[in-house]
Parts: sequence; C-alpha cells; structure tokens
Amino acid sequence: MYPTRFGVFLLPSNMKEAIEGAQRAERDGFYSASVNDHFYSPLGNAMSPQMECFTTLTAMACHTNTIRVAPAVAAASFRSPPLLAKIATSLDHASNGRLILGLGAGWQDKEYLTHGYPFPSTSVRLEQLDECIQILKAMWTQESPAYTGKHFAVREAYNHPRAIQQPHPPIMLGGSGTKLLKIAAREATVLNIIPPTGNGKDFVNDKVATLKFDTPTLKSRIALLHQFMREGGRDPAEMELGGLLLLGMSRDQNDQGLRDMAHGLGFPDYATAQRAPVSILGTPEEVRREIQHLIEDTGVTYFMFVIPNEVTHDLFVNEVMPAFV
Repeated sequence: MYPTRFGVFLLPSNMKEAIEGAQRAERDGFYSASVNDHFYSPLGNAMSPQMECFTTLTAMACHTNTIRVAPAVAAASFRSPPLLAKIATSLDHASNGRLILGLGAGWQDKEYLTHGYPFPSTSVRLEQLDECIQILKAMWTQESPAYTGKHFAVREAYNHPRAIQQPHPPIMLGGSGTKLLKIAAREATVLNIIPPTGNGKDFVNDKVATLKFDTPTLKSRIALLHQFMREGGRDPAEMELGGLLLLGMSRDQNDQGLRDMAHGLGFPDYATAQRAPVSILGTPEEVRREIQHLIEDTGVTYFMFVIPNEVTHDLFVNEVMPAFV
C-alpha cells in the first residue's frame, strides 16, 4: 500500500493567491497542491475568477521547492495532445520533476460550447482521452514519436528536452465510470476516484450523484478497477488510489457550520455526510478516525482536500496530519 498523502485543492482568484496558497501548503507539509482546469468556475458562475490551470501551476512550481503540483484534473480535450505533452514536459522542468499530470475527459458542457470547443458524447471524449495518453507517452518515451488513432495522429512529434521524471511524469486520471476505469487500469499511476460527472455537473454541485456515491459504491468501483488491472497483467498494488473530498473541522461536535456543509452537499443528515467518501467532517479525533477507517476499508491513501476555512486548515495541519505523515 502507498503511504498516506495529503493534497490541497486551491481555488485562487488571482496568481498571488495561488502562489501563496502553494507556499503555505508546502510549509505545512502537504504532499501536493492542485487547481482545476476550467474556463468557468464550477463553484461560481461565468463571471467568477478562474485562472488558467497550467500557467497557474507553473507559477506555483517556480515559487516552491518540494510540494508536487497536480492539475485536478485537466480536461484532455482543451489542448491538442502534442501541445499538452509539451506543456506537461515544460511544467515538469519548471517544478524540477514535481508534476503529477491529472487528466480527465472533461464534463462541463457549457464552457466547451461557449468557447468554441465541440462537446461530443462521453464515450467519444473517453476515446479521445485514451488516444491523448498514447500520444503523451509516445512523446515522452519514443525517439521518433508516432501514433495513429481514430481521433488523433502524429508523426515525428519530437519532444526535447524530455521530462525530468523518467520514463514520464505520473498520470493521474479522475473519475469512476467503467470506461474510465478501463483506461486507468492500463495507463494510470494514480486514480482520483470521484462521483460521475457525465451529466454536466461535478459532485459538489450534483447532490443526486453525491448521495449515490457511498462507500459500498466506492469499493465496488475499486474492485472493478482491480479486476481490469489483473486482466491486463498489472498488479493492483501498482495503482495509488486517491479521492477529492470536502474537509470541514471544528473542536465543537455540534458546530452548525459543519452541518451546513453536509446540507450543502445534499446529505439528509450530518451522520450520513460523516460516513460518505466525498467529505470528512468533524472534530480532530473524528477526522483522524475517519481517515484511518477509509485507508483500512478502501485502500485510498491519497486525500485531496477542499478546505473551506482557516479553522479547518489549522486544525488539520496541527492535530490530524501529524498522525499520518
């Protein structure tokens, strides 16, 4: 099993916030810092501040020394595969080998259509994601990179200098659908398991999907992933399992703010939210216990947290993190 790791998911409104957030996360001992990859913020509206993913991560990397930088996750179809390969390679150099390349098939239909991108079916977007990964790996490892697929083709797609991490930066896929799991079983180093986003919403905004994605569902998705890995000749132990979770903490077991977070995600009651694999809510003792339970019960060891306030951040860093790292 992989060591327990904690990442912080930042929502900066400007570059200064992004850099300072990454520097603080590094000082506090977090393993990784992430931003999303959108034109429109999923947690705001079309006018809400939204920084470009890879530019922001590069700035964060250039102002830190040890923390890993990880898009969570980049939409593969926003950039052509060869351009994405060059961007990722350049970020791996900017970070001195600290990139985790998080990728997904994209899901927020409105931002595609308003910015002139086609938004094909989920099945087609997953095919494109698969082919994108093939081109990335070709450009990272082949002397004369070439690939011909249904959607993309390259030849003599030279990529120099190569990435610092060899044979290539770790690939983290985000999702939980069956077709995504099949791709991850073949190609990924890390799987960030989140509720499905095929209906144009992420789990923070999709209460139905959030409620359905309970621990038995999570475990069934992991079991299917492991089945696909074994069928493809991979040891399931090779895959690092992660999740994106809302973290809320207080010293007061009866804190109304924690219950408001649970309600905001759509849970019928606070106890259900505390048991859900998309949120960890409670006192420091409760949070420590729930993280340990998730590790032992599911094998998830990489927790990427959305941290909504200073109290939660400080309590986690000072009273929870030391128990695991």
